[in-house]
Amino acid sequence: MPTIQHLLPAKPDDILELDEMWTFVQKRDNKQWLWLALCRRTKQIVGYYIGDRGIKACKQFSANIAPGYQNLITKSDMWKAYNKTFDPSLHECSEYRGETSHIERCNATVRARMGRLVRKSLSFSKQQAMHIS
Repeated sequence: MPTIQHLLPAKPDDILELDEMWTFVQKRDNKQWLWLALCRRTKQIVGYYIGDRGIKACKQFSANIAPGYQNLITKSDMWKAYNKTFDPSLHECSEYRGETSHIERCNATVRARMGRLVRKSLSFSKQQAMHIS
């Protein structure tokens, strides 16, 4: 994942795709959600957060989006936390319309390449930090 120093600058017409994916640390009962924001134009991850799936976590995720990308149009699935966190004039929730196809493809690629993010896997993390290193 590029660091903030390596991100391409945001353009006013950029669109962010938002999504979250489930994982766990040590045992399946210790659920963690990896929140991701992907710039549709550059295909770069411009923000992430690991935590639960609540509104507070979504707000922290929103705060973690790189400067310059925070006030852009966002697209997400219908998860309620997005509506309560992101500016309604800039945010669009939709289901089955392909608005989040790039981030969904990114999630599938990450799951295929990282054993600890596969849903049914023998690989697991003992520490949350292993998901971001």
